[in-house]
Amino acid sequence: MIQLPIYEEFARWLDDLFENNDMPEETKAFCFNLYEESDEDHIYGAQLIAAGEFDPDDKDGEWACEEVWSSGENIFTVDTSDEDDTGWNHALELFKEMAEEYMKNGKYSGIIKGAKGAAIGFVDGELEMLS
Repeated sequence: MIQLPIYEEFARWLDDLFENNDMPEETKAFCFNLYEESDEDHIYGAQLIAAGEFDPDDKDGEWACEEVWSSGENIFTVDTSDEDDTGWNHALELFKEMAEEYMKNGKYSGIIKGAKGAAIGFVDGELEMLS
């Protein structure tokens, strides 16, 4: 179940990114790169990148390394320390749920949906396709 206060902040972060940055014409896909910001504090971050390549069968995400735009240091963070599950898998599910909700109802969802694909995953792991 989506956590509304966190989702609203996430949606504002994405709205701000899309309002203030033109996506390059060569953008073929988007990827939410996830990071473990602080292991002991259970803080996870998301960075949005636009990629000039896309391969839906590439679970390792080599296509996502073909960055044509990035939110850079503008990273959205979530603190899971007050939740029952503070692990990285829970963080992945939380971010995935928010990204998919934005793709359905977000102000600029058409930008992401207009690409050939979108994925999410930790930078050291496999990517999961978003729908």
